[in-house]
Amino acid sequence: MKNKKNTGSNPPRTKKGDTTRVLIRLLRYMTGSGSGSKFTGAMVLQVIGLLALITIPHFMGNAVNTFSGTDSTPAALRIWALLAMGAGIIYVAMNFIATRSFASLAANALSRLQCHLFDHMQTLSLSFFDSQPLGELMSRVTNDTESVALFFESAVSQMIRAVIQISMIIIVMLIFNWQLALAALTIVPVMLFLTGIIERISTPAFASLQRELGELSGFQEETISGNKVIISNRRQQWAQETHEKLAGGIFKIGSKAFFASLFQFPLTNTLIMIQIIIVLLVGGIMVVEGSTTLGVVISFIGYAGLLSTPLSEIANLSSTTLNAAAGARRVFTIIDEEAEITDAPDAVPFEFKGGRVEFKDVDFSYVPGSRVLRHNTFEALPGQMIGICGPTGAGKSTIINLLTRYYDIDRGTILIDGQDLKNLTRDSLRRQIGVVLQEAFLFTDTVMNNLKYAREGATDEDCIAAARLANAHEFIMRLPQGYETMLTERGANLSQGQRQMITIARAMVAQPKLLILDEATSNVDTRTEKLIQEGLQHLMSGKTSFSIAHRLSTIRPAAKILVLREGEIIEQGSHAELMAARGFYFSLYMSQFKGRGPAAVL
Repeated sequence: MKNKKNTGSNPPRTKKGDTTRVLIRLLRYMTGSGSGSKFTGAMVLQVIGLLALITIPHFMGNAVNTFSGTDSTPAALRIWALLAMGAGIIYVAMNFIATRSFASLAANALSRLQCHLFDHMQTLSLSFFDSQPLGELMSRVTNDTESVALFFESAVSQMIRAVIQISMIIIVMLIFNWQLALAALTIVPVMLFLTGIIERISTPAFASLQRELGELSGFQEETISGNKVIISNRRQQWAQETHEKLAGGIFKIGSKAFFASLFQFPLTNTLIMIQIIIVLLVGGIMVVEGSTTLGVVISFIGYAGLLSTPLSEIANLSSTTLNAAAGARRVFTIIDEEAEITDAPDAVPFEFKGGRVEFKDVDFSYVPGSRVLRHNTFEALPGQMIGICGPTGAGKSTIINLLTRYYDIDRGTILIDGQDLKNLTRDSLRRQIGVVLQEAFLFTDTVMNNLKYAREGATDEDCIAAARLANAHEFIMRLPQGYETMLTERGANLSQGQRQMITIARAMVAQPKLLILDEATSNVDTRTEKLIQEGLQHLMSGKTSFSIAHRLSTIRPAAKILVLREGEIIEQGSHAELMAARGFYFSLYMSQFKGRGPAAVL
């Protein structure tokens, strides 16, 4: 079953290359979620202001006719001048208020889009993140939303004003003098034709530019994260050359995209000058023939000038708009992504009844047709510790991912206390499962807040008690501010062992009913491992637990050990039973404790 979160404005899916559909979808973030009335109000103010603006050339034309007439008087000129000034003041006032409203709408729209994107990413399955490079995702969250931000902040209000202004001026010109109107509008089809050609060039170029930026961001994130590997292997020159190559590709594509779009601005200005010349030429002939007045020609020159401004704005904002459309396409690709793992319509909360776990003939594949697990069956009784071992790639972590329902199985059944995982809500299931991973991940926050992260409503006393049981309290109290010490990214200002002890304490704060340990004691010294093991014993006490380990001494006390090879559980039993069977586990154990004598082996 597929399910997708809907947050506010969530229009239909975007087709690739459909720039208009993408822009309309973006605009709905400005008009949706209760902002429609404010948007309409800003549009009305914009129309009132533009109505005042387009009366100014008419008043100027009447002033010219009055000045050139035989009954010209200073009072009549003053009236037309005051009317023009009054119209200008109304335009400025209405435009100011409308611009403020559009600015507020733009900020809210960007916030809604970013929240929609981030919130939707929290609903996606683990498989989505497994298939997406971190740098690429970060590029979509930062670079692509930044291009959309420019569109919301500068392009939307100006484009709307430009379209309204052009439409109103064309109507007014056709009403006053259709011959001069046609003369003034002769360049519009030419401009639209050239704009279409430029868009054909710019749109794919901007799409390529956003993709290249994503690749560059991914490379930067990867090389910065792996700086120790690069330095230790003396690969700085390779990193520099690769970065320059990627940046050079962006330069070439960006040059093409921005040249095509920016060329539209001088082209538009040239066509506008031609438009004014045409109006003067046709208008002059008509004045000589007596079919119109000089004041009307002056008015039309003013209208041509007012027509040129929005046309120039549209040309100037084309690069911003096309770039935003390219970025929005990539953002909507994520928003349109559906979670692979969802709750069934009739899913019920998990009811803990002791912690009995059963795998019955379970098959699983990350990629259809390529099975990772085959015919796996085992049982874990309440309170038992289950060890999981096997070569790299045997499927150890995959079993854990299925138990927490990060993925759904292809075939078979997984039961916890007799309840099928597929019939349980994910949140209620995962709330009862504590996980301690090999890589201890800590957030950039205080030690106390990192501990409280495990359970909403946890108190300081709960966290301190858990830290004591995890053997973390003493070293935390030696930190500069104790539990209020601010940790750097991923807890880099702590040692590996200290980070692991905090994650064990965090798992205790969560008060889980079942426990998963994934190489929780690897990469630490012997003394620290002893402290961690003591903390884990407190954590595992009375709980059904699963412990993945390469160091077999870690899982030797387990009630049952599952031995995996090539996706199948080929042996299971206690340490003594497996050693007595002298099978694959025996070979693994002997390879690790070779030369230590029978006492060490058995």
